[in-house]
Amino acid sequence: MAQHLPDFDGPRWFVCHTKPRCEKKFADLLVREKFDHYLALIESVRRYGTQKKVFTKPLFPGYVFAQITPEKKTRIYQQDLLVRSLMVENESIFLAQLGDVKAVCASGYEAALHPLIRKGTRVRVSGGPLHGLEGFVDDPANPRGIVVSVDVLQQGLLVRLPLESLQPLP
Repeated sequence: MAQHLPDFDGPRWFVCHTKPRCEKKFADLLVREKFDHYLALIESVRRYGTQKKVFTKPLFPGYVFAQITPEKKTRIYQQDLLVRSLMVENESIFLAQLGDVKAVCASGYEAALHPLIRKGTRVRVSGGPLHGLEGFVDDPANPRGIVVSVDVLQQGLLVRLPLESLQPLP
């Protein structure tokens, strides 16, 4: 049976996918339009020879979270900054996770994106001598590597690789 979303006239949360490097400009647009929003920013340090530069960058490149009333949704497309916006289905889970993200960003601890990889996820090796090799994740809780299938022998070959070198495949 199809799940029907309740009719909701008030503001809804949207995940807004911006064009590349437009997150801050889009957040400025949301401020001008008086829409509640959140752009997760973290500090990044770059070294240029002997100089050190500290700047803020988006934790989730290309994404800003915005709370918008449905009748005003067209206002977020007034500048050419947005690719698409997707309504958040389960706002209670989203708001709890958004609170966690805000706490991490405010903590001052170093944070970086990490793919959410589960056992059996199909992945591709992103670097090193096995670059481009595809396989399945063995066990992310106790990572030993990926399993490369050899179907003709009905066998798998376990290759020990760090999870950081794996990219999930669609």
